[in-house]
Amino acid sequence: MLKQQNTMTLQPLVNKYKSLFNIYNSPLSEAGILGFEFGYSTIATDPLVIWEAQFGDFANGAQVIIDQFISSSEQKWHQLSGLVMLLPHGFEGQGPEHSSARLERFLQLCADGNMRVAYPTTASQCFHLLRDQALSKLKRPLVIMSPKSLLRSQDAMCKLKDLTDGGLEPLLVNDFGVTADNIKETKIVITAGKVFYDIEKALKNIKNCNVRVIRLELLYPFPQFEAKKALRGIDTNTAVWVQEEPLNMGAWLYIEPYLRTKLGLKIEYAGRETSASPATGSPKRHNMEQEILINQMLKFLDL
Repeated sequence: MLKQQNTMTLQPLVNKYKSLFNIYNSPLSEAGILGFEFGYSTIATDPLVIWEAQFGDFANGAQVIIDQFISSSEQKWHQLSGLVMLLPHGFEGQGPEHSSARLERFLQLCADGNMRVAYPTTASQCFHLLRDQALSKLKRPLVIMSPKSLLRSQDAMCKLKDLTDGGLEPLLVNDFGVTADNIKETKIVITAGKVFYDIEKALKNIKNCNVRVIRLELLYPFPQFEAKKALRGIDTNTAVWVQEEPLNMGAWLYIEPYLRTKLGLKIEYAGRETSASPATGSPKRHNMEQEILINQMLKFLDL
């Protein structure tokens, strides 16, 4: 039986807006539960239905639901769903079964605007994703990669005005040493996810660097207009893509053609080598691999 959890901290909002907020612990039967949530979301279109995996990897047990229904039911049966899949994803030294939500698999299933795949890195971005999903009239699934470490990271915190003002930014731009005088020679880093904070830490410690970091928060649909705007004024057409996942995983194989054909970039890769396993089981090895991929990036940037 599903057990309802205490939601008293949200009770004032529930009373004020005459709405419901329910949290349930579900059995570890991913296919059964995700199938139920999908079916419910196709009929009950007003509630925001969110299914969160204990770890992102555990969505593998529901792959048949994802392939047969969530990604393709609109095209096959004109059946719409606003279901949100909240999948913990992020290489944090916790081992292969607690690192990857298999981002690459979801991106492989994307076409014809069938769903959105996002990797938000701030609290406000996650908030705006969920708000947009709740208010959208045209219901389509939303997949959110959500690193657990960012839940407690001050770097990912936001101010109240970030929630009340503005909206979702498909990508975020951070400049390191870029000025109006040197923007033409600016070097480009493109990334997604929490590895941005490792990149930021490395570049902050380098004097006289001239780097623009483009952080993709929305991976599909690819934010082509915003990406072209972020590259405006820069003469170089060479960039480096940085990811934590192995080369045969993550967003690389999906994103490289977009960067090359849509943006005209010659793109280099900085990240882990190909691997059969998503991640190492050794925290020491994990930290060493993280350091290596950041050094790869700095080498491509000639820093």
